[in-house]
Amino acid sequence: MTFISTKTHQDLVAEAEAEISFVPVADAQQLQEAGDAEFIDLRVYRELEKTGVIPGAHSCPRGLLEFWLDQDSPFAREVFGRDKMFIFYCDNGWRSALSTHQAETMGLQNVHCLKGGLDGWMDAQGPLSPYHW
Repeated sequence: MTFISTKTHQDLVAEAEAEISFVPVADAQQLQEAGDAEFIDLRVYRELEKTGVIPGAHSCPRGLLEFWLDQDSPFAREVFGRDKMFIFYCDNGWRSALSTHQAETMGLQNVHCLKGGLDGWMDAQGPLSPYHW
């Protein structure tokens, strides 16, 4: 059977971006410094090791998001049960846009996407910490 795409990844990202909210890097830096948001890094471990993470960020590989978000799942993570602001990020914002949209669909409140992703954060000289397993 041949796969015939009816939507491209660009279509899916554009649809998600049209429905989610973004936090500009400058605002995210202030939130990070004040400890007023939970930063969720959606990249895979080799990416975390390569570039580091936003200080205090929680790692949640994109492929595990739905299982970690669902507080009834045996894989639920406590961080997603908190009454906080959440800022999702990846390298350039594509995975985080899709993830922010999915998290909202699943009922997570006050979730936003970091505008420009980690690339934008690094361009703005945002702090990074080494990732430790």
